[in-house]
Order: sequence, then C-alpha cells, then structure tokens
Amino acid sequence: MSEQMTEQPMIRLPNSLNAWGTPAFEAALKQEIEQLDAWQLPLQQGLSASSHVTERPFQAMIIGASEDAGLLRVKAGIFYTGVIAGCSCADDPTPVNELNEYCVLQFDIDTMTAETTVTLLAE
Repeated sequence: MSEQMTEQPMIRLPNSLNAWGTPAFEAALKQEIEQLDAWQLPLQQGLSASSHVTERPFQAMIIGASEDAGLLRVKAGIFYTGVIAGCSCADDPTPVNELNEYCVLQFDIDTMTAETTVTLLAE
C-alpha cells in the first residue's frame, strides 16, 4: 500500500544526487536525511503510538531507490521517538516516557536541482 498522505516543504539533497549510481549512495543519503531537522519531515503526521515528536535524533533506513522521469525516488524507513503530551498540570498522571515510532517516507529528488519533496506513505 503506497498511498500518499501528506507533503512537506522543499528540501535539497545534493550529496545524495552526486552519489547516485555509486556504492556511496546509500551512506550519503542516510547521512543527509539524518542531518535534516525533524520539522522538515512529516514525522508528526506519522505518529502512531504517541502525540508529539521528541527532539531526539532520528535514524533512516534506506528501503529502495530508483530513477524515474527526472526523479530519484527513494523509500526510507524513519525510526524516531514521540511522547504522549499531557496538560502539564501538577496532578497530570500522563507519563513522559518516550515511545518508539516508525514511518515510511518517499523522497523524490529532482535529478537536475537536487530539490526534494518528502511524502509520508501509508505503509
């Protein structure tokens, strides 16, 4: 099931584009994705067990990549954490434990400009 759900603002992944077709591609892409700020990715929309994305670093796992009509299409799994946000009242029983989260994102990298659109996939 690869139904597209939401899109985020444009980002650029020039190192990944330059490494396309080489053995260094996956490492370059993973590094560039992990250097993005969490707000640049649709992680909040991908939450399933919590209500707010934490500021802890996230990890990317490259699932697959292909070239199609001027785009590098990359599917990546993102491992990150979230919390269930309470009301911050003194007697609020909501625990502040971090919960593990996972979502699948599609990165469409323009082969001319490295401009990249990130889409949350329903998987």
